Amino acid sequence: MIAVLALAVGLISYPKAVSKIPPVYNFLNKFQISLGLDLQGGIHLEYEADLRQVESSQIDDAMQAVQDVIERRVNAFGVAEPTIYTTKSGTERRLIVELAGVKDINEAKNLIKETPFLEFKEEGPEDESQKIPQEFLDKMNADAKIKAQDILKKALAGEDFAKLAEENSEDPGSKENGGEYDFFPKGSFVPEYEEVIFEKDLKDGEIYKELAETQFGWHIIKKIEIRGEGEEQEFKSAHILISKKTQPVSEEINWVPTGLTGKNLKDAYVDFQSQGISTPKVVLVFDDEGKKLFAEITKRNIGKRVAILLDGEIITAPTVNSEIPNGTAEVTGNYTIDEANNLVRKLKEGALPVPIILVSQQSIEASLGQISFEKSVKAGAIGLAVVIIFLLVYYRFLGFIASITLLLYTGIMIAFLKLNPLGITLTLPGIAGIIISIGMAVDANILIFERTKEEIRRGRTVLNAIEEGFKRAWTSIRDGNVSSIITAVILYAFSAGFVRGFAVTLLWGVIFSMLTAIVITRTLIRFMVGEWIEKRMWMIGVKVKK
Repeated sequence: MIAVLALAVGLISYPKAVSKIPPVYNFLNKFQISLGLDLQGGIHLEYEADLRQVESSQIDDAMQAVQDVIERRVNAFGVAEPTIYTTKSGTERRLIVELAGVKDINEAKNLIKETPFLEFKEEGPEDESQKIPQEFLDKMNADAKIKAQDILKKALAGEDFAKLAEENSEDPGSKENGGEYDFFPKGSFVPEYEEVIFEKDLKDGEIYKELAETQFGWHIIKKIEIRGEGEEQEFKSAHILISKKTQPVSEEINWVPTGLTGKNLKDAYVDFQSQGISTPKVVLVFDDEGKKLFAEITKRNIGKRVAILLDGEIITAPTVNSEIPNGTAEVTGNYTIDEANNLVRKLKEGALPVPIILVSQQSIEASLGQISFEKSVKAGAIGLAVVIIFLLVYYRFLGFIASITLLLYTGIMIAFLKLNPLGITLTLPGIAGIIISIGMAVDANILIFERTKEEIRRGRTVLNAIEEGFKRAWTSIRDGNVSSIITAVILYAFSAGFVRGFAVTLLWGVIFSMLTAIVITRTLIRFMVGEWIEKRMWMIGVKVKK
């Protein structure tokens, strides 16, 4: 299993090893480490929030609402792994936006804008630009009727009905069958069609001598057979349809502004309606101006929908049941608690008046990030090499096994960052977290090996000493790593930006280093070390008194 793991992480970490196998290389090369702003360059924007109109009890909610809106705008823009967070310094609150890989600072500023925008819209008239001029439509239908009359003459003159249907019919359900339908119960077709079949005294196989006009167009109808009686009566027929041309029906609703916006929304909250069980509903409360506007809107839109949009995106479009003159509206539906709370949060995003003012902007060149990345990787490689040399010199054969484990740990971390199941963005502090965790991985091995040496000096065999070394060192390793994990979790929970990047790589680095030191090192030693080493104690750097 360790060999398979080593092969897997090795190929993911360094896909060039199989560059001569294009399908495998192309697949593995898709996995790339997501680099942060400091490594790949980008835009750093800092906004100050104007909280003068916000009550102190609502400041945290207001800042969270603004952050949510900016995150949604940035995600819609398609920026990979944006970093958006708020900071607090005394009474001042700021919003930090870091967009890695974005080069146009003006485009980034236009994307973010300054204030979330909530608005109410009503259904407007259809878009007339898509309509066909009526005189043109009449001309097309007149030509279609003439065409149908010509086809009818040919059918009555004895031309092959099936062939005429295949060449001319505009009914996709029957034209491939020569216009023929199988037996259908009476009442299955429009009345004008069935009137020809049942009331025009046609013989079986006879074609009706006139066009039958329906809502679909002009039909040339051929009666084939009627069977059954009463409610069981069925008929078989064939027809050629020349369709009527009608105005296109627009599937999109033309939403028009009403003048009612988020500035008129005083509050929004979740309440419950009782219908046997408590069903959530969302209550909207408007100010005096909004109360008048909403009364007018609901009065003229009874039976129609009114859409609520946040930054141009519809978040809900309830149907107006009656005029609402008191400025308090209820939005009902089959909401769950989470859905209702989510709707309220979005309403408040646009309702809370929290303008943000750009106070700092910085464009970081990608070349600077690349230089920093290369230096960091070089520093990490040098540190890893020095640690391996120390292990080999001081612990010899056990150090060799620890070095294999250390390389495997490094591969696991790189593969983890490339596969990125948790959406981690690697930053310079993040690289520092990885390098520190390498040191901690070595620390665990040193504890184990020193314990092992002590047990050998006490007279145990090498194999027994190794097992005892792992057993006795475990509590120290556990306590040291758990305290580091707790520290990393606290850093992640109570920090932001680059500090959080350091915390997350340190956290996973400690977890992986502990697992590799305890599980992989122990397994490799059990596999490789045997009684042969008892006579070669120099290989593990132990001097035993004779």
